[in-house]
Amino acid sequence: MTIGIFDSGVGGLTVFKSIAENFPEADLFYLGDTARVPYGNKSPSTVRRYSGECASFLISNFNVDALVIACNTASSYAIDFLREKFGVPVIGVVAPGSYQAVKTSLNKRIGIIGTNGTVKSRSYYNAIKKINEDIDVYQKACPLFVPLVEEGRIHHEITDMVIKEYVGTLHRKGIDTLILGCTHYPLLKERIKSLFPDINIVDSAEAILKDIENLNIPFKENGKREIFVTDDACSFEKFAQQILGETKISEVNIEK
Repeated sequence: MTIGIFDSGVGGLTVFKSIAENFPEADLFYLGDTARVPYGNKSPSTVRRYSGECASFLISNFNVDALVIACNTASSYAIDFLREKFGVPVIGVVAPGSYQAVKTSLNKRIGIIGTNGTVKSRSYYNAIKKINEDIDVYQKACPLFVPLVEEGRIHHEITDMVIKEYVGTLHRKGIDTLILGCTHYPLLKERIKSLFPDINIVDSAEAILKDIENLNIPFKENGKREIFVTDDACSFEKFAQQILGETKISEVNIEK
């Protein structure tokens, strides 16, 4: 199985790592659109255009069997567009995360944290309500989380203060399950859990593994891993080393 994975930037490396660890024989090709990050404040039409260019690069260069959108905003706005345009299986992070949250919640109160774009799209809200309309869903945009993670401020008192502000709003609503609706957020999972130990945390990077397994595509590859970016950003390299260790990164131009 050859899988193409893309994100607006570095956060999707948490998804890449999860897939790499659980499917060691699959060939994985990752593209971070660092030249145009973030997607969270872009219009739906722009997100679809950017996503189409990312998908086109991966599909045309590596003949992928499946495409994983490791970006919540792109999953929210572009998944149907990509499925129709390219005709390959496309897995986003929204549907698997929503299903896992519904299965996990006991009191039927689920919280979602994400970028402004993901929250505005109501993609998780709609997906959860489609599964079970009786569940109460609460959303919170958390724009400060991404810069804190990328600055390496994960174990810092400022980050704890921001977590208490953002997640505390949802905690007071009585949620028992929280969806990490941005691929940067898994790096804050331990801090969130330590501050709110009574909340079950759903990580979409883990939830999508079952969807990949269900594709039933045979493994004929050798476990190749390649990472590409659209701009040689030093922050990406630093973040990649934090997630994956020493990693080779190549810069490419995908704009048409």
